[in-house]
Amino acid sequence: MSEAITDRTLLPPFVRRKTRIGLVAGGLGTYWPQFPGLLPQLQESARRVSERFRDMDAEVTDVGFISDAQEGAAAAERLRKADCDLIVMFLTTYLTASMVLPIAQRSNTPVLVIDLQPTEKMDHATFGTGDWLAYCGQCAVPEVGNVFRRAGIPFRSVSGHLEQESAWTRIERWIQAAKIRAALRHARHGLMGHLYPGMLDVSTDLTLLPATFGSHVEVLEFDDLRHRVEQVTDAEAAARMDLARQVFTLDPSVDDDDFAWGARVSVGLDRLVEDFELDSLAYYHRGLDGELHERLGAGMILGASLLTARGLPATGEYELRTSVAQLATQVVGAGGSFCEIQSLNFEDGVVEMGHDGPAHLAVASRDPLLRGLGVYHGKRGWGVSVEFDVQHGPVTLLGVGQDRDGTLAFIAAEGDVVPGPLLEIGNTTSRVDFGRDPGEWVDDWSATGIGHHWSLSVGHRAGVYRAAADLLGVPFREV
Repeated sequence: MSEAITDRTLLPPFVRRKTRIGLVAGGLGTYWPQFPGLLPQLQESARRVSERFRDMDAEVTDVGFISDAQEGAAAAERLRKADCDLIVMFLTTYLTASMVLPIAQRSNTPVLVIDLQPTEKMDHATFGTGDWLAYCGQCAVPEVGNVFRRAGIPFRSVSGHLEQESAWTRIERWIQAAKIRAALRHARHGLMGHLYPGMLDVSTDLTLLPATFGSHVEVLEFDDLRHRVEQVTDAEAAARMDLARQVFTLDPSVDDDDFAWGARVSVGLDRLVEDFELDSLAYYHRGLDGELHERLGAGMILGASLLTARGLPATGEYELRTSVAQLATQVVGAGGSFCEIQSLNFEDGVVEMGHDGPAHLAVASRDPLLRGLGVYHGKRGWGVSVEFDVQHGPVTLLGVGQDRDGTLAFIAAEGDVVPGPLLEIGNTTSRVDFGRDPGEWVDDWSATGIGHHWSLSVGHRAGVYRAAADLLGVPFREV
């Protein structure tokens, strides 16, 4: 892969609000005068947990240790004001549900309950009651689960011991899920142009995004882009061309005028994103006979790919829901390239998938190629397009489906990108092996209500996406 793609000075990543994690630890205060050494031991465990959370690239609000319902109520108020994306309750020993229920009720925030005993097991020969109580955080987990259910609060828990890495892996999965919830809660999705005629699956009720996730949809016109492109100077366009030469391998088919136009549109796109403070962009314009708006739509691919490489998904064909999926995969470090099914190879047992138009350069398996196209299949206009395949190895597809009742759903599938022959037509293409007959996989995938576009992200991350769906309160389906 080109070093330029990973050079943060050439392609500076977009900076978003940090994920906010609330943390509270607790135990039953009745024990402290009975067993004087117990509270200091539990507080030390709480400090260790807090340290681990501060290493998770999140903003942590640690409200300390609670010992009774009154302190629980005070902690609830502090966490409510902190506007957290996830609250973690560390049950260090037994406590009553009355101590933690207000925290879940007043914060209007998903809660994760953890109980991490000090070590793998007790030393039965030497332990007394006070020593044992440091190991009985699990005792309260069913109690809290029962009360949460009766209060209509979703219950999640991770049980383990303090230095058990498998338990921390499970906890980390919820933190990654909270990053997705945070990104979608505060996202501003740009939607520019109009629906590709006839793509009924792509059509999305714009109210669903703010109603489901809390996101904002900014409806834009191509004139918003036109105005900014007209203000781009020749020097700015030339500088963008120089940047593109560092990022891409230019195929001889690239026409200099088309390249220069794509660079000019790219600079204008950057200004559009900045002026409207966007976190994603979905666009399409049909155009007619080479008029300006058609040329703008056809000139988007270079700039949209550069934006996507910096962490701001820019997606063609007016695919708002897929830009949401790409943002979700992006914020957990998995990239996310715009995809649809291109072909099936039954001899090799792979599904070939990719797309024309913008691509996520940061997950390319090789230096991305910029190819000149005289025809964009199925679209009007001409210009430059991007060609590569996604990094070989484990990948996860994530799409956002919409059901008959309007419900949005996360839909995922894990596979592996494998090497092999690829088309050289100015499209992204990856060969994905799902370990089964490609035709049968397509049937099962299509039955989920996915729509014909999704995000292709690196790594096996279905567990993270499942957890994110849980935090967001939407269905999750996996093939």
